[in-house]
Amino acid sequence: MHDMTGGHDVKTGAMVVLPDAEAIAQHMAKWLTGQALAKKDGPFVLALSGGSTPKRLYQILASDAYRDRFPWARTQFFFGDERFVPPGDPASNYHMVETEMLAHVPVPAENVHPMPTSGDPAQAAAKYQAELEKVYGATTLEPGRPLFDVVMLGLGDNGHTASLFPRQPVLEERKLWVSTCVPDDAPHTRLTLTYPAIHSSRHVVFMLAGAAKRAAFAKVRAGDPAEPASHITTEGELIWLMDTAAAGQ
Repeated sequence: MHDMTGGHDVKTGAMVVLPDAEAIAQHMAKWLTGQALAKKDGPFVLALSGGSTPKRLYQILASDAYRDRFPWARTQFFFGDERFVPPGDPASNYHMVETEMLAHVPVPAENVHPMPTSGDPAQAAAKYQAELEKVYGATTLEPGRPLFDVVMLGLGDNGHTASLFPRQPVLEERKLWVSTCVPDDAPHTRLTLTYPAIHSSRHVVFMLAGAAKRAAFAKVRAGDPAEPASHITTEGELIWLMDTAAAGQ
């Protein structure tokens, strides 16, 4: 275990390299369940990500092996980002998580916090920040008191993570916890957690699978400032959970 007081970034975070995407999902299911069960002082607060590797994780958590073990009632489920589409849209991260996991497990409805995706995007972002503030119990992030226990992240070929896309104003956001992003190289307006919100975490876990991720990972691991994911930090521990293809091994 790393020294939790020092904090980590993408260059210092531990790398866990496994054979393939299935192994990543199985490892994460086991680790995440352990973390959730170990949290006794308040709710286990989780920021979920979309994507194919997390999708498999959600299926595993909803399976017989985990459904009765995971502490659903003590976990608060938030989202790291969301496309500004209706909740039933195939492009919705919420829709995927609901279909693969939430619909099949005994999670109280009030523990699930989808990002709002109607009306004015900036107002929707403010509304989501208010939900986070309610769970956190304060309107200002305090060092040493993380907002999230675990933030799950992926990595796009263009170096984006969550919906922190290259060249967008959200990369400069230092006050808000949730903001909007309109990428110039991908469809849909997005809502996303910001760098300061992600930093206020006990663990940040990047899940990467496949050779297509190799180039972006190499740049981010080297700290290339042009890649939005290079600027991710955490108060706690940063973990790269990868397969051999993504790691270039």
